Amino acid sequence: MYPGHIAATAPDRLAVVMSDGSGSYTYAELDRAANRVSNLLRAAGLGVGDHVALCLENHPRFFEIVWGCHYAGLVYTACSSRLTSDELSYIVNDCGARAFVTSAYKADQAAELLSTTPGVGLRLMLDGTIQGYAPYEEAVASASSEPLPDRIDGADMLYSSGTTGRPKGVSLGRPSNPLGSPQTLTLLAQFLMGMDDTTVYLSPAPLYHAAPLRWNMTVHRIGGTSVVMPNFDAEDFLALVDRHSITHVQTVPTMFVRMLKLDPSVRTRYRTGSLRCVFHAAAPCPVSVKHDMISWFGPIIHEYYAGSEGNGFVYCNSEQWLAHPGTVGTALSGVVHILDDAGNELGPNETGTIYFESPSEFTYHNDAAKTAASRDPKGRGWTTLGDIGYLDDEKFLFLTDRKAFMIITGGVNVYPQEAENILVTHPKVVDVAVFGVPDDEFGETVKAVVQPSAMPGDPERARELEAELIAHCRAHLADVKCPRSIDFREELPRHPTGKLYKRLLKDEYWAAAGRNI
Repeated sequence: MYPGHIAATAPDRLAVVMSDGSGSYTYAELDRAANRVSNLLRAAGLGVGDHVALCLENHPRFFEIVWGCHYAGLVYTACSSRLTSDELSYIVNDCGARAFVTSAYKADQAAELLSTTPGVGLRLMLDGTIQGYAPYEEAVASASSEPLPDRIDGADMLYSSGTTGRPKGVSLGRPSNPLGSPQTLTLLAQFLMGMDDTTVYLSPAPLYHAAPLRWNMTVHRIGGTSVVMPNFDAEDFLALVDRHSITHVQTVPTMFVRMLKLDPSVRTRYRTGSLRCVFHAAAPCPVSVKHDMISWFGPIIHEYYAGSEGNGFVYCNSEQWLAHPGTVGTALSGVVHILDDAGNELGPNETGTIYFESPSEFTYHNDAAKTAASRDPKGRGWTTLGDIGYLDDEKFLFLTDRKAFMIITGGVNVYPQEAENILVTHPKVVDVAVFGVPDDEFGETVKAVVQPSAMPGDPERARELEAELIAHCRAHLADVKCPRSIDFREELPRHPTGKLYKRLLKDEYWAAAGRNI
């Protein structure tokens, strides 16, 4: 389904509500606006399969733009509003965008892109305009609200965050299915998460990221209501659940940690009984954090492991997780294989690279080498997202880490996620990153960078806190897996979705060594 289908029977039902009061849409309003966008883009010469790029904050009109692309059979790339001008220009050019939509919030960067993105023919700006950009509101208002004929359902082509190099677009192929064709994610939402037309979904992350974008679109295909937060705040999250009687929400583990560290009087101030399903992904969740969240919210917490590439879907509910603490679930789409570096299949509880055997196909746009590197070494067509893990005896998958962040110290492989999961549970820790740093004797050694709840006031207190945290880690993990030293910072570099930009931290420590391995 799609918004127009819902509007035919429930035109006045709310499709989108901005939590800060900046705007809302009924399904009828969203459908009319998306029709206008599709007609505007078609009149500008964009045909099925052509590309559109957009760079917006969590804006009230975000969804009319992406649904307009779907209605016109276009491929769209939603870009992070936090990119540098160079990064944004690279993506706009790399995806081959013929149209670019942004807002006055990004006016300075929009001006810089005029000379660096020559392939863009149509430039639109919301909330005001600058030279070289047409006012979005006027352009859309002048377009027809009648549906285009013979509509093909468009698609996204989203880019990796670029934490290990230039970001790459994940291409799922040219759009070819009629608008409203069945979607795999819609079926998963209905049958696993219990979504239906009574769903009130809270979206706490930036809309340009794959999971928030696709889950909100899924809510609109089903006929529910999306409540969108401009930015995540732990207490605001709980207040919105209470105020809007939220039924479904997706989070990341960092959000769990920050809610659990709220004062108990704050946590109990808000009603959360309306929640039917809380699901999370994007990073391994520390076992103690997951236990605490299930104790707080009840056995309504679901977890999945998947990627923008769509090559597989692993899932578990609370009951399955409690029977297999730490798992991300079993495969519902695709068959999971654990392989060594030579492509040999490993047995139960042996750690290696995670591959999916799946009929789904994807490529990395304009990067044949990265596409080839995602395939298994023995040419069976199995694909990987680059993660490390193992299967237990019952085929439950456990994530260990990203392969790129594995530490080799004295010939021993160390996966930093283990130490991060221990350290983040310490009451004096808000956030943590663990990675390898240069060491003349061992090649590299384990380092932690911590955002403490209160910065140490002097070097002596910093040394005391460092010793306390290292001892805490060693009480739970083998010595080789624990940091040898800890630095403290006011804040760690995280993507608004919660993903840690560990590469930025690691590069600081390796730059002086003149090497990166």
